[in-house]
Amino acid sequence: MARKRLVIKIGSSSLTTKDGQLSIDNINHYTRMIAELKRCDHDIILISSGAVAAGFTKLGYPARPVTVSGKQAAAAVGQNLLMQAYADCFSKEQLVAAQLLLTRHDFVEEEQYRNAFNTLDELLRRHVIPIINENDSIAVDELTFGDNDMLSALVSGFVHADQLIILTDIDGIYDANPMEKPDATKYKHLTGVSDKLMTSASGSSTKVGTGGMKSKLEAARTAHMMGIPVFIGTAVEEHSLVQIIKGHGNGTYLYPHTLKMMKNKQQWLAFHSLSSGKIIIDNGAEKAVLKRGKSLLPVGIKEVEGHFSAGAVVDVFNENGRLIGRGKINYDAGDLLDLLSCTDNTDAKHREAIHRNQWFSIL
Repeated sequence: MARKRLVIKIGSSSLTTKDGQLSIDNINHYTRMIAELKRCDHDIILISSGAVAAGFTKLGYPARPVTVSGKQAAAAVGQNLLMQAYADCFSKEQLVAAQLLLTRHDFVEEEQYRNAFNTLDELLRRHVIPIINENDSIAVDELTFGDNDMLSALVSGFVHADQLIILTDIDGIYDANPMEKPDATKYKHLTGVSDKLMTSASGSSTKVGTGGMKSKLEAARTAHMMGIPVFIGTAVEEHSLVQIIKGHGNGTYLYPHTLKMMKNKQQWLAFHSLSSGKIIIDNGAEKAVLKRGKSLLPVGIKEVEGHFSAGAVVDVFNENGRLIGRGKINYDAGDLLDLLSCTDNTDAKHREAIHRNQWFSIL
């Protein structure tokens, strides 16, 4: 079996008992199978939910808390319990686990984004199992990944994974809710994630999880944008993970339309960078950047909005007001405005405003 880099996401419902307690038996089950993959020389990155589920009963909550402060307090207690359980179980397999707690802010700054990649890469080279979770105890809404499904998709692209495996308590994607319609048909293989499929997907069906099939399909869509194939299903039986990467898993395989990997620079621009301004370009410039892969020149810029400095990320719109991409600008906003109002500085107007290597097309 060829060596693969795999991102495995395990949901809360797969790690807890029916009453919401962290299940050491379940963690043992998954760590044994991950160890089996490691013995086959695969690189593994684990995205693990379960911190809130592990912690809320320790705080005396009768059920998963619904307030932000309650969830964050439960995560603060539960993350320690979760990691200790993983460390103990992996130790039995002679493997070392490392914890990475992330928020969206860790990816917003490009330098931190690169540092996170370097840390993960070094851990994998040292044969350590990185265990990643969102830092739920301090995250705020505007700086969250949404849920660990989306986090797993973004990480899979970030590390150029060969496959993203999303494990849940439902054995794949169906054409209807199998809990409501027992005769629903399961999809074994899908190419892309259609709007119709997204519309039919439901939210979370458990009290311990935050996602649902819709969030998993959204994550698959995001992974597909970066060229990553996805599996969504269960891994209840022993050796399930090996079977999944062999193509015999109990779930649904979702393939992107292209397996071309998106470069990390484009990933950062597309999913993590924050826009500092807006520029509107003419039809000729639009064709140059979208159709011919050219850099954007100041001569093609019609309007500038916002106050930004050279090196900032800006959103780029066409003459019809449609967002067509974003990129890292080489000019201050004031300098661009001066260029637009100047009629004789033709040389400057043909210097790159956004280099094609610093550009991401939305369309």
